[in-house]
Amino acid sequence: MTVKELEKIAADKADLIKVRKIVREQAEELAKNTGYRKQVLVCGGTGCTSSHSHQVIEQLERSFAELGINDVLIVKTGCFGLCALGPIMIVYPEGAFYSQMTPEHAKTVAERHLIKGGEVVKELLYADTVHADGSIIPFAEIPFYKHQVRIALRNCGVIAAESIEEAIAAGDYAALAKVLTSMTPDDVISQIKAAGLRGRGGAGFPTGLKWQFTKDAEGDVKYVCCNADEGDPGAFMDRSILEGDPHTVLEAMTIAGYAVGASEGYIYVRAEYPIAVERLKIAIDRAREKGLLGKNILGSGFDFDVNIRLGAGAFVCGEETALMASIEGKRGEPRPRPPFSAQCGIYKKPTVLNNVETWASVAPIILNGAEWFSSIGTEKSKGTKVFALGGKINNVGLVEVPMGTPLKTIVYDIGGGLPDGKKFKAAQTGGPSGGCIPATHLNVPMDFDNLTAIGSMMGSGGLIVMDENTCMVDIAKFYLEFTADESCGKCTACRIGTKRLLDILKKITEGNGEPEDLEKIAELAEHMKTSSLCALGQSAPNPILSTMKHFGDEYIKHVYAKKCPAGVCKSLLSYYVNPDKCRGCTLCRRNCPANAISGEVKAVHEIDTKKCIKCGQCISHCKFGAIEIK
Repeated sequence: MTVKELEKIAADKADLIKVRKIVREQAEELAKNTGYRKQVLVCGGTGCTSSHSHQVIEQLERSFAELGINDVLIVKTGCFGLCALGPIMIVYPEGAFYSQMTPEHAKTVAERHLIKGGEVVKELLYADTVHADGSIIPFAEIPFYKHQVRIALRNCGVIAAESIEEAIAAGDYAALAKVLTSMTPDDVISQIKAAGLRGRGGAGFPTGLKWQFTKDAEGDVKYVCCNADEGDPGAFMDRSILEGDPHTVLEAMTIAGYAVGASEGYIYVRAEYPIAVERLKIAIDRAREKGLLGKNILGSGFDFDVNIRLGAGAFVCGEETALMASIEGKRGEPRPRPPFSAQCGIYKKPTVLNNVETWASVAPIILNGAEWFSSIGTEKSKGTKVFALGGKINNVGLVEVPMGTPLKTIVYDIGGGLPDGKKFKAAQTGGPSGGCIPATHLNVPMDFDNLTAIGSMMGSGGLIVMDENTCMVDIAKFYLEFTADESCGKCTACRIGTKRLLDILKKITEGNGEPEDLEKIAELAEHMKTSSLCALGQSAPNPILSTMKHFGDEYIKHVYAKKCPAGVCKSLLSYYVNPDKCRGCTLCRRNCPANAISGEVKAVHEIDTKKCIKCGQCISHCKFGAIEIK
C-alpha cells in the first residue's frame, strides 16, 4: 500500500485534513531516504542483537566514515527469521544475504562491496543463496523461505523497526484508514468472521465471534487487550513481531476498539523483552504524534489510546483472567469462568483479548478481504501460522506457513533437517500445555484439529524438534518441572497435582519406578484435567500423556528394566572401559573429577561405578572411544 493509496482510501470524505497531513509528513520523511545507491538491512531482533549485530552496525558506520561512503543507507530491522545464521545482513538492490556477520566481516563488505563499483563478497554469503556459477539466488527462492507465506511477519526484516514512516509506506494504518472512512463496526466484525481467523494464542477461538460478544455486551466502557506475555519455553513469535513491526499490533487494536466500542487498550508484555518494550513505546509515541492514536483519529471523531503493562514473567499470566488481574495491579491468578472476558474483563468491563500474532493478521484481512485470507490454510483453520522452530534442527528460527502444511515440510524443507544426520524422533508443539508428535505422524498437516486428534495442540507456536538421542520420559519431566514451578497455587488440583506428577517422573528417571506408578500417572492426570481452575493445570499432564501414548515402551524400560534407551537418565546409566579399545593413555584418569578411574600407563583402565558421577569427562577426553555407556 503506497502513501498515495492511503490518501485515496479516504478521498470521498469531507474531513481529510489530518489524513493528508500524515501522508505529507510521511512522504517528506521518506524523501530524505531517496537517492541512496544501496541499502544495508541489518537484523536488530533479540537473536541477532545477542550475537552482537549492533557491533556490526557500528563497524559499518566507522567504515563508511573512513571510506567516504555517504550514499548507502543502514537500516536496523526486526527478525529475518533465520536466527541460526545471525547476525544477518542483506544488501539491496543485489539481495546479497550475508550471514553470521562479525565486525571484521562488516569491514570487509564495506571495503569490497559497498564502495562504488564494488562486488559481492561471495565467501561471506549464506551458502543457500548462491548458485554453482556464483550468481545470487533470489531471496524468496531459497529453501528456508520459499515454502513460507508471510502475513503476520510481512514487515519483519523489511522495514526499519522504529520508523513509523517506513511502517506506513509498507502498508500499516491503511486498514485503519479504510475502516474509519468506509466501514461500520458491524462491517469490520463481519469481515473478521468471514475470514475464519482463529486466535493464535493456543485455544483457537474464532476471533470475530469474540469481538461480536464484546460489542454486544452491556456497558459504556470497554477495553481491547493484547496478550504479549509469551511464556512457552522456546517460543519467540510474538516477541519478534513486536520488535519488527509494532505498528501492526497498534493498528489492529485500534480497529478492534472501533468495532466493539472501546476507547482504551492495554498491551501486556513481559519485562524480559526489553527490545520489544522499547520499540512499543517508540511506536505508541510516534503514532500519537501522527494522529493515529489518541483523540479524533484521522479526523473521524473516534478516540482510542494504548497503554503498556509489564509482566514479571509469571507463565500463568498468559491465561486471560490472570493477565487481566495483573493489569489491574492484583496478583496474577486465574478466576473461574463464566463470566468470560467478553462480558467481564479488565476492571469487570467487557474486554477483547487476543495475542500478538492474531492482531498481526487483522489489517491484511481488512485490506485484502475475507475471501483472500480464507483461501489460505484448511477448511477449519484459515490463514497462516507462525512457528518458533527450535531444538535439534539445523535452521533454528521463525517460520510462517499456511495452516495445514505437513510437519515434514517444516522440519526438512524449511528447517533443513536434523544436525549430524540424526533421525527425527518427535516434535513438541504447544509448549508445556502441548504434546509430542512421533515420527509416525511426520506427515500430519499442522492445523488446530489435526494436532488435537493426535494428542498434541497448536498452542502459541513453539515447535521443538527432538532426535533419536532424546529421552521422552526426561522430556516429560522437563515440562512438568516448568509447570510445577509456574503454578500459581490457587487451586489444589494444580498446586499438588503438578508436584505429585513430577515426583513420580523423578522416581522413574532415577531408577526407582514401580509398575503402579504408570497407573497413578493416568489417574492423577485425569483428575487434574477435570478439576484444575485454568488451562495451566488442565493441560499440564499433556506432555506425559502424549509421551506415554506414543513412547510407552520407554516408560516400560525405565520402570521394569531400569534402563534409559536414549542414554540420558544418569541414574540408569553405567560407564565402563572397553578393554579392546583402551590404550592406557591415562587421559580419562587424569581428567576424572571424582577420581573414579584407575590404571597404569599402557594398561587397561577401570571405572569404579560407586564413585563415578557420570559427568562424561572421560568420554570427552578419550581419543580411542574406549569409554562406553550401558
